[in-house]
Amino acid sequence: MNKKLKLWELDRVNEEEFKAQEKFPITVVLDSIRSLTNVGSFFRTCDAFNVDKIYLCGITATPPHREIQKTALGATETVEWEHRESIVDLISDLKSEGKKICSIEQTEETTLLQNVKDLPNAHFVLVFGNEVNGVDQDAIDASDYIIEIPQFGTKHSLNVSVCAGIVMWEFGRKFI
Repeated sequence: MNKKLKLWELDRVNEEEFKAQEKFPITVVLDSIRSLTNVGSFFRTCDAFNVDKIYLCGITATPPHREIQKTALGATETVEWEHRESIVDLISDLKSEGKKICSIEQTEETTLLQNVKDLPNAHFVLVFGNEVNGVDQDAIDASDYIIEIPQFGTKHSLNVSVCAGIVMWEFGRKFI
């Protein structure tokens, strides 16, 4: 029999150990995410995938907020974050630090998610857009790569927090 593990059997790091451990060279940018539960889900997923930092841009709500906490489950206390009003200014700053900007979007020319393994190692910035309008065109224009998740159904869209988990896993695999 293969016994299911209890939470206390998972050998997880504590908050202090998490904050001190070396993070993967991945930064996440949220571009005007409307849903507070989506924001909380991002924090929790960034914690799970050892992300360096989250930037909350535009109208994206910031902690502390009850609706964010509902899905973040305390990850707002472990994942470093900062609010920036302008995503374009933020991207410019991050590019000047040598980071590679990856907008997660569907455009005329994209890199399919399964091919990120072939990208040269770098500190990647993953930009996720608004639930209705996606990533701002100015952010796309400033991106080094546009990453697309292949989809095979009729909707050709995923909830942004679901998309985040898929993308962070694939980028995180480059560093484990």
